[in-house]
Amino acid sequence: MIYYPTPFLSIICLLLLPLHISANNDLGFSVNLIRKNTLHNNHYVLPISGLLSDVEKTPQSRIYAYLGQHLMELSIGTPPFKIYGITDTGSDLTWTQCVPCNNCYKQRNSMFDPQKSTSYRNISCDSKLCHKLDTGVCSPEKRCNYTYAYASDGITQGALAQETITLTSTMGKSVPLKGVVFGCGHNNTGGFNDHEMGIIGLGGGPVSLISQIGSSFGGKMFSQCLVPFHTNVSISSKMSFGRGSKVLGKGAVSTPLVAKEVKTLYFVTLLGISVGKTYLPFNGSSKIVSKGNMILDSGTPPTYLPTELYDRVVDQVRKHVAMTPVTNDPNLGTQLCYRTENNLPGPVLTAHFEGANVTLNPIQTFISPKQDIFCLGFTNTSSDVGIYGNFAQSNYLIGFDLETKHVSFKPMDCTKHK
Repeated sequence: MIYYPTPFLSIICLLLLPLHISANNDLGFSVNLIRKNTLHNNHYVLPISGLLSDVEKTPQSRIYAYLGQHLMELSIGTPPFKIYGITDTGSDLTWTQCVPCNNCYKQRNSMFDPQKSTSYRNISCDSKLCHKLDTGVCSPEKRCNYTYAYASDGITQGALAQETITLTSTMGKSVPLKGVVFGCGHNNTGGFNDHEMGIIGLGGGPVSLISQIGSSFGGKMFSQCLVPFHTNVSISSKMSFGRGSKVLGKGAVSTPLVAKEVKTLYFVTLLGISVGKTYLPFNGSSKIVSKGNMILDSGTPPTYLPTELYDRVVDQVRKHVAMTPVTNDPNLGTQLCYRTENNLPGPVLTAHFEGANVTLNPIQTFISPKQDIFCLGFTNTSSDVGIYGNFAQSNYLIGFDLETKHVSFKPMDCTKHK
């Protein structure tokens, strides 16, 4: 889910899919994405600037998948209060709905009440922290307020504050991280469902969770392994943070992160896409490819391609599939869909990133929106920059290394990534 300063760019549809994440590190922590969480009573207080000891080095927070997004479970405040937020590499701010919340979307769990937390601290509008978020403004009480908007038309408004966020180590210990900047949302609207209590911002900007806690785990780096769409919500996968999250070994390939003015987003360069053995260059007949023409976004399910490339991909997929597309279902719009009980046997697509060929099987490219229907999980955009969404990212261990400025991909059955 991509954050845009105003004016909003509504180029992303907000679908919702289940995710699970966690990690094994040398020096770092893990985040499990599963349904239930057991919070242990043993606590280790860790300032953001501190390094984990051996016993604490793999903290994790459980996360589960629901309706197209990957929901990470974090505990916030003192005593710890569980929240479930969308894991989002397309935005920075971590926020949750807070009491009082008079203009908010409905959520099934109770909301976080800052008055019940002994570690909650409002940020003054005179603080440098207030200005790290470009929408920080001063309230009449001299507190830092924020407005944060997404391309999917979601908006959160509230107080920018500092809190203790607690993760759970693989050894069953609670690892509180003090002084994390987050948004206490009092006015939140958009296409959120009642399981989503906010968003966990994992972008590259200064207020993202990874930027704030990176120094505690050996560097600003993390890896994720997203389970495919419609995976049973009881099955977990992992997101790892810190030095031990590097994606290495047989089958691993990497592509450079491209620096642009927008620090939040992870830009990479897509040279083209192959459908079977047919190679389709990004810019048609042109050999010139703009650097940073794709955004890696775990908060956007489909992959968005510039219209001209999208049309060529769809045309080739049609040629490779020996079935007649569904054309008489108005609920499917203009998507390329087929009526079949099981997913299609092919074709295999390959995303040719600069330095990294990433093979995509039908489980990553054809999604079932309803029974006996499978649709290509790609769509088009009028922008010349596309979005590589979480359908295509599934069943790959993907490592984001903000220190070396590379993203690595390694094929993996993420339902078995423990």
